[in-house]
Amino acid sequence: MSSFSATQASAPGRRNRAPRWQRVGIVLSTLAMLFAGAPATFAHEFKAGDLEIVHPWSRATPASAKVAGGYFTIINKGSSPDRLLSIASDISEKAELHAMGVKDGVMTMRPVSGGLEIPAGGKVELKPGAYHLMFFGLKRQPKQGEKFPATLTFEKAGSVAVEFAVEGMGETGGMETDHAD
Repeated sequence: MSSFSATQASAPGRRNRAPRWQRVGIVLSTLAMLFAGAPATFAHEFKAGDLEIVHPWSRATPASAKVAGGYFTIINKGSSPDRLLSIASDISEKAELHAMGVKDGVMTMRPVSGGLEIPAGGKVELKPGAYHLMFFGLKRQPKQGEKFPATLTFEKAGSVAVEFAVEGMGETGGMETDHAD
């Protein structure tokens, strides 16, 4: 005859598993490991001297489109201003810096001549409805989920190669560009 104690018996349907605190610890450890690699996965920043170019992006375009826009934030961590002078990309025949505004209730868009100043210790956002890039004479359509290269040339920091992440046609940038200094 075998001996049987209450500590050996399990309640019906109860599985032999780790205590709740241990399971929570395993889940939290797993999440911590996943998020430890996240900054590298989501990072989309480029540096040129004292300048940081944050999340260059564009929108996917319909098949017949001849132009596309480009957007990003430039943060100047230096003690003197710099100036964005030009943009080049093999996705288009030419690229220009433009400014949008509203005058007498009418939205206007015009090229910016002389470049765009990035103040010392400041930032400039290129975004829909404000300063932005225009890629004219598209050689191919930007498609959602891909990236395309471009070169930004600054007065002091020189040239920097960046990649524009292509988002959906109605997107607004997908990432927060406010960075604490």
